[in-house]
Amino acid sequence: MTEAAAPPIDRTTVCISGGGPAGMMLGLLLARAGIHVTVLEKHKDFFRDFRGDTIHTSTLELMRELGLLDEFLELPHHKVTSIGGSFGGESIAFGDFRTLPTQCKFVAFMPQWDFLDFLKRQAGRYPEFNLLMEAEAITLLRDLGRVSGVRWRGPDDAEHEIEAHLVVACDGRDSTLRHQSGLPVIDIGAPIDVLWFRLERVAEDPQDLLGRIETGQALVMIDRGDYWQCAYLIRKDGFDALKERGLPALRADLARVAPFAAGRLATAIDSWDRLKLLSVQINRLHRWHAPGLLCIGDAAHAMSPVGGVGINLAIQDAVAAANILYSCLREAQEEGSAVNDSLLADVQRRRDWPTKFIQAFQVRVQDFLERRVFNAIGPVKPPLLLRLINRIPVLRSLGPRLVALGPRREHIETPDVHGRLS
Repeated sequence: MTEAAAPPIDRTTVCISGGGPAGMMLGLLLARAGIHVTVLEKHKDFFRDFRGDTIHTSTLELMRELGLLDEFLELPHHKVTSIGGSFGGESIAFGDFRTLPTQCKFVAFMPQWDFLDFLKRQAGRYPEFNLLMEAEAITLLRDLGRVSGVRWRGPDDAEHEIEAHLVVACDGRDSTLRHQSGLPVIDIGAPIDVLWFRLERVAEDPQDLLGRIETGQALVMIDRGDYWQCAYLIRKDGFDALKERGLPALRADLARVAPFAAGRLATAIDSWDRLKLLSVQINRLHRWHAPGLLCIGDAAHAMSPVGGVGINLAIQDAVAAANILYSCLREAQEEGSAVNDSLLADVQRRRDWPTKFIQAFQVRVQDFLERRVFNAIGPVKPPLLLRLINRIPVLRSLGPRLVALGPRREHIETPDVHGRLS
């Protein structure tokens, strides 16, 4: 594996823009199958706070299929076997992962940088894998109407070009390559934004608590061992109004929705710098591909944080893309032939329905928050479906099957042409 210090590579079979979950997983699977792949990651490392860290059961099962599960679970993580929430002070249990028909009957919360470093180490065992850090994709190269590579900028601001049979955009919801492609975007919209912050966790805090909802407020709390990673949901573009009210008012609001943590809020939020604003988007491309170009992950479909499915949906995209494309990519690598555009369309056909299904679910949740929480007059009550799930334990596997496994699971079909390397 090469990184940014190595001489620039000017030709590869597949060039992936973006070293996030989709890009690193696709790079691993293709290199494992003997396909030369170069990943361009614009940052110098993977460390960014408040990145998604929900590793769902579908991803854990892929690690098992790759023979990597035991090693993966040696990384720092927190296992969650059930989830619940509080609606107007009423506790609701609405998910039990212990009933899943899988070896891993839990969801793992793991810092994303640890997850990406793990994928990097595994992919780096294969000579076909190249990772360039501090390498920002800036322009699509074209030849006779096809995307033929990428121009990228290194840490010294020098620009380089890399030719590829296929370029895969995995560079996030604000994808430079997606924007340059001209592919039309369907903007679904979102009525909420999210404020992320950290809160010290103590032993007396509630267990398996995911969401707390009160009139006008919604707070998601992710157990990270010694602290909570908190997501405070606010109205779209409502951050400036919160600032006008001031930090004491914000802390008072949070104390009402999470009274057990009231004494820790002054330390947790002692300045506005402690809060990170995420502008929530839900959108997707009408067409994920152009000749020589494929978009997957957030570059193809920006997801709401509802359900924490973004990482896992992106990884499922990567697995499907590898399964569908690797034979054609091997031919392109060996014979110099072009990648069959119809196969790029097959990737979208495979992953388009799960994307639409999950986005529809997220829209329903957002509608509930807007109508029944933010605009509520009286006490907030849990939806009828959640009340039924709470009362009938057998129903508690429905949500985990939808969220933790997804509406269409992908399985590893690409070969390991090297065998297991040490």
